[in-house]
Amino acid sequence: MFKFFIRRRVRRKKSILAGFGRRNYLKYKEPARELILRRVEYFNSIYNFSYGRISVRNQRSRWGSCSKRGNLNFNYKIVLIPEKLADYIIVHELCHLKEFNHSKNFWALVAKTFPDYKKIKQDLRNPEIFHTPPLNLKGRGVV
Repeated sequence: MFKFFIRRRVRRKKSILAGFGRRNYLKYKEPARELILRRVEYFNSIYNFSYGRISVRNQRSRWGSCSKRGNLNFNYKIVLIPEKLADYIIVHELCHLKEFNHSKNFWALVAKTFPDYKKIKQDLRNPEIFHTPPLNLKGRGVV
């Protein structure tokens, strides 16, 4: 008559974005903002979408997000990864301004700039993207 349920604690896989600390956030926030603003302007010249505010945040599990109001949010760690991956994240969020989902139309918009987006998505899940040599931020037009 009585039913018993056993709850198991499920350990979630730790995000590769977790564990960088506030000190790094404060150090890289402005260089990330400069990079993001410059690249959003460049890629939006291709797409011509209208967007609201651009924010740089210290998110634990997201590279970026787009709100219904057209605001774009990016993780400051975008400045610590290879430029092609950072550009993909920016294009991905820009495309959400037109298609607020992951439909075929959305991926067609992304593929306009990144035909190899499937490979890039896999690369973003690899924790070794942070083990590349330290970035020369000046070479990326940031500092």
